[in-house]
Amino acid sequence: MTQSHDAYAALRAASFRRYLIGNGALFVGLQMQKVAVGWEIYERTGSAMHLGYVGLAQFLPVLGLTLFAGHATDSFNRKHVLMAAVALSGVAAFGLAWTSATTGPIPLIYLFLALSGIARAFWMPARAAFLPRIVPREIFSNAVSWNSTTFELASWGGPLVGGIMIALLKDAAWVYIINAVCAALFLSLMSGVTYRHQAGVRQPLTADSLLAGFRYIRKTPVVLGAITLDMFGVLLGGATAMMPIYAKDILAVGPGGLGWLLAAPSIGACSMAMIQARRPPFARAGRALLMAVAGFGLATILFGISENFWFSLLMLLFLGAFDNISVVIRTTLVQMLTPDEMRGRVSSINGLFIGTSNELGAYESALVANSFGPVASVVSGGIGTGIVVAATAWLWPQLRNYREDKEEIGTAARR
Repeated sequence: MTQSHDAYAALRAASFRRYLIGNGALFVGLQMQKVAVGWEIYERTGSAMHLGYVGLAQFLPVLGLTLFAGHATDSFNRKHVLMAAVALSGVAAFGLAWTSATTGPIPLIYLFLALSGIARAFWMPARAAFLPRIVPREIFSNAVSWNSTTFELASWGGPLVGGIMIALLKDAAWVYIINAVCAALFLSLMSGVTYRHQAGVRQPLTADSLLAGFRYIRKTPVVLGAITLDMFGVLLGGATAMMPIYAKDILAVGPGGLGWLLAAPSIGACSMAMIQARRPPFARAGRALLMAVAGFGLATILFGISENFWFSLLMLLFLGAFDNISVVIRTTLVQMLTPDEMRGRVSSINGLFIGTSNELGAYESALVANSFGPVASVVSGGIGTGIVVAATAWLWPQLRNYREDKEEIGTAARR
């Protein structure tokens, strides 16, 4: 099986290549914006709680719009939904640039972050449900690995370049402008992606339709267990929210060091993504997922207690590598076990529980840090992640025993 595996199968599809490059550009800009917002807020307020509000401002719109975004993704052309949402994200970036350049009030920053959160509520499910329609099913796992590689490269380069720019220019406005330009580049590339919308029966906007994704996840133990595991793992293991404090007060490495700290998980994840792209999927995917999240929690604990910059970077490299294993397995599992007509709604819920758990996790970390300090916040989160792994393995044995093969894919939804 290993000898016949084509590591570059997905890259041979022209539409996927355009999509992949566009994704890279989009996430370079978003990751640059992430480091800029964190540094600017902490510089202007000196408050851990304000760092938590950054995450909360982006999480609440997603929470409120998740069901509507999933319904829209399944009811309308997914390419159009995706492009409209990314365009709105670019508008929010220009708003942040103007606020930064004019030293506008802090609440205005949160307002534009909320606008970015509205955009994210729609582009997350549209992006996830769009990918299975432009690559064949048999190479979908390979496409996820390459997509993850590009995302991690962007997550590495974005914070690094953003941190260096802020250190040199002493100004975050240009970082926000670059993010807006990256969004425009994504739109340009996506316009050339071949995508044929298959118009099905458009469901009315009813409570039954909105809640269909929840019902599907609830009756599919493997999907429910995987989503729950990653949601609480990321929620509790939110070390990245405390990065500005670690960079300035604990490790004393400044904005340039902050860029490296934020980039390190992505370097580790990118390395692991390249390895995964060159090998067949994990046969015992469920067990691999549980072990990866446990490793994520352990790396979080060791980073939390470290006062050495280089050891901290090493732990963040491991953290990113374990996280990438989890992302590839979970994404492949959820998308392949979900019928196409349900992918928008399931992806929307998946995005809420996992993608935005970063933002909610940032708020949770800030609350703990405000009362007990940043080290206690990070370490307790890592311990909590380990507890979640043990609980998930016990509550959902279907996930623990899940094997990624044709028989499992065909029967998992009935277990």
